[in-house]
Amino acid sequence: MTSSPLLHLPGAVAAEGRDEGVAAHYGELYGEQRALADGRGFVDLSHRGVVTVTGQDRLAWLHLLITQHVTELPPGQATEALILSANGHIEHQLYLVDDGETTWAHVEPGTQGELIAYLESMKFFYRVEVADATADFAVVHLPAGSIAETDKEHVVRETPYGRDVFLPRGALEAFAAAHGPAAGLLAYEALRVEAHRPRLGLETDHRTIPHEIGLIGTAVHLQKGCYRGQETVARVHNLGKPPRRLVFLHLDGSEVLLPGHGTPVRLAADGEDGRQLGFITTAVRHHELGPIALALVKRNVPVDAPLLAGTTPAAQEVVVAP
Repeated sequence: MTSSPLLHLPGAVAAEGRDEGVAAHYGELYGEQRALADGRGFVDLSHRGVVTVTGQDRLAWLHLLITQHVTELPPGQATEALILSANGHIEHQLYLVDDGETTWAHVEPGTQGELIAYLESMKFFYRVEVADATADFAVVHLPAGSIAETDKEHVVRETPYGRDVFLPRGALEAFAAAHGPAAGLLAYEALRVEAHRPRLGLETDHRTIPHEIGLIGTAVHLQKGCYRGQETVARVHNLGKPPRRLVFLHLDGSEVLLPGHGTPVRLAADGEDGRQLGFITTAVRHHELGPIALALVKRNVPVDAPLLAGTTPAAQEVVVAP
C-alpha cells in the first residue's frame, strides 16, 4: 500500500483500516460534506485498486463473467457489475467504464490481486489482456453538480453521484491544486450512506446475494446470458425472497459513539438481551441528518419496528422491500 501524497495537505488526518493510505478528513468533517453536497471539491480515492482490460474481445469476454450486460457498452458510459461465486454470493464489485480501447474498473482497496487472478484463469482463447494499473493510475471523485473541468486525456466515469476520474498517479497533487477543496473519506462515506449505496466488505459478508442489498437492476442485469451464480440470482428473483434486507437507520443523536461495523441489531422491544436480527454495516455522522447507518437485517423484521443498534435506539427506513 502506497500512501497518497495528498496526506501532506493541511489538516489531513489519515484514514485507518480498509481505507488506509488516504485522508479520513482534512479537519472540517461537516464542512467537507457540505462542499461535496454542493458540488464543490473532490475526494482522494487513490487507495482503490485499478484494473484494466484491453483487447478486441474484452467486452464480449467480460460479459460472460460479470453480472452486467456489457457487450454493447458505449465508450464513456459508466456501469457497475459484480462477480459472484457459484452459489451467487458477492465476491467482487466493479465500477466500470470503457474508453473505446480499454475497459477500466476501480475496486475495493487490496482486492485487485484476487480479482485479476480470477480473470486470468478465465481467459482461455479470448483476445484480452488484464493488468493491475494501481501503481500507475489513481481514482479521484468529483461530486454531482461539480463544474470542474478534467483533462481530455483522463478517463472519466460519470454517474448520478458524480464523476470518478482515472488519472496518472503522478498528477494527483496538480489535480488537488486545481480542484480543491479536498474532502476526506468520512465525508464521502456519509453521502454514500445517505444515498443507500452498498459497499463490498461493509454491506456484504461471505453469504450476501445481490438481492439483499438492492443491486438488482443497477449492478445485475436480469436479461443476459449465463454467468457464474446466475442460477441463484434467477431463482431468488423468480421464486422467492432474499433472507436478509438492507435498511437505512436514523440513530439516536444523544449517543456519543457510533455503533461499529458488526454491531448487533435487535428489536427495541426485546431490549439489549434480545435475539440478534442483523448487524450494522456502516454508521456515519451526516451534516444534516445526524447519525445514520446502513444495516443488514432478517427479511421478516417488521418495517415499522423500532430497533436497537447495540445500545443505540434506531428508526428504520426501507431500502430493500421485505
